[in-house]
Amino acid sequence: MKKQNMFWLLLFAVLVAGGLLLFFSRGHGEGTVAVVSVNGEELERIDLSKVRRAYDLDISTEYGHNTVHVENGAISVTQADCPDQICVAQGKLTGSGIPIICMPHRLVIEIEGGDLDA
Repeated sequence: MKKQNMFWLLLFAVLVAGGLLLFFSRGHGEGTVAVVSVNGEELERIDLSKVRRAYDLDISTEYGHNTVHVENGAISVTQADCPDQICVAQGKLTGSGIPIICMPHRLVIEIEGGDLDA
C-alpha cells in the first residue's frame, strides 16, 4: 500500500512541477515590448502581445515625420518623408534582433528581450 501511495504522490508532484514550468516558460509578453525612440529619447513602450486592434502612431519631430503601424505581435514603419525610405522597406519587426532605424529622422524601433527575430 505504501508503494502505491508513493507512486501517486510522485506522479502528482511531477504534474504540478510540469504545470508550473509550462506556466512560467510562456514568457507572458517577454520579447514583445517595442520601444520607439527619437534621438535617444524614449517616446513609446508598447507591449505588442496586448494589442487587440491595429493602429497607427504618427511621429512628427523637428527631424521629420514617420507613421508607425502597430498590430498584435508586430510593428513597422509604413510611411516616412525621408528620402531613402529604408525604414519603410524593412517591413515588420516581430522579435528582437535587427531594429528599424530611420537615420534622417533619428527614429529607432526595437523589441526588448525574447528570442532573436530570424
